Amino acid sequence: MIVHDAHCHFLTKRFFEALGRDKYGDKFVSAEATAGEIGWEVTDNAGELARRWVAELDEHRLSRAALIASVPGDEDSVAAAVERYPDRFVGFFSVDASAGDAEDRVERAFAGRLLRCACLFAAMHGYSYQDHCVYKVFEAAARHGCAVFAHCGYLSIEARVKLGVPRWFNLRLGDPLALAATAAHFPTVPVIIPHFGAGFLRDAFMAAEMCPTIHLDTSSSNAWLRYFPELTLAEVFRRALLLVGPDRLLFGTDSSSFPRGWRRVIHGAQRTALDEIGVELEVREKIFSKNFERLFKA
Repeated sequence: MIVHDAHCHFLTKRFFEALGRDKYGDKFVSAEATAGEIGWEVTDNAGELARRWVAELDEHRLSRAALIASVPGDEDSVAAAVERYPDRFVGFFSVDASAGDAEDRVERAFAGRLLRCACLFAAMHGYSYQDHCVYKVFEAAARHGCAVFAHCGYLSIEARVKLGVPRWFNLRLGDPLALAATAAHFPTVPVIIPHFGAGFLRDAFMAAEMCPTIHLDTSSSNAWLRYFPELTLAEVFRRALLLVGPDRLLFGTDSSSFPRGWRRVIHGAQRTALDEIGVELEVREKIFSKNFERLFKA
């Protein structure tokens, strides 16, 4: 079966430098030192990191992957990776929609044609998905035929947890229903909510019913399930297929760091869950590749 991963993080030196600033403030700490403190590796430049990801995809027989520039301002790194391997990568980039330069940054990213999805983290950056700044991101996506990824629900960033960076996130801002209210005004813009809504499962399902452009990605260990002891991953898939439908689910792993690399165990757990509920091949193909191909044609 063809497999595309709709959720991988492209962690460059800039990411680790930003992480070090968040932990140590004005004290300069190199990217290598910050990464070493949590047992992760740093790759010298975007080209080398892109080659490493291609090798990872080849090893695990993956066709394509979405690469997310995981800190605002790192768009050029993912753009360089996509430019070098356009048949393997789709470029996503993080942006703080409330920042003063956000509108110009999003416009430049989409206009360059190498980046096709803006990633929003409202709980981290302190705005609502109904704020005017979010409308501006959607307007740019509509102009350029691009997509919007919007994190909702529980937000835990592995590198920040490992390093002990305080998590001053306002989880109330990661509201799928607020997102749906905005997304409904932009019927040509595909919207992706990762991790099945990351604990806001009911609201994510309601948002998807309100707004037919909303897709859910299946990525990560889905550790938010610990808040729902009555649920299993198989049951989440069953409900998602029933309420959202097979055309709006995107397989993802939330892979990010080396030396761990691509998270095969996540793929295995999701395949097992689909086996448990007897999902047929045609639906599996949509989840693992065809829906991604429809949204992000090579």
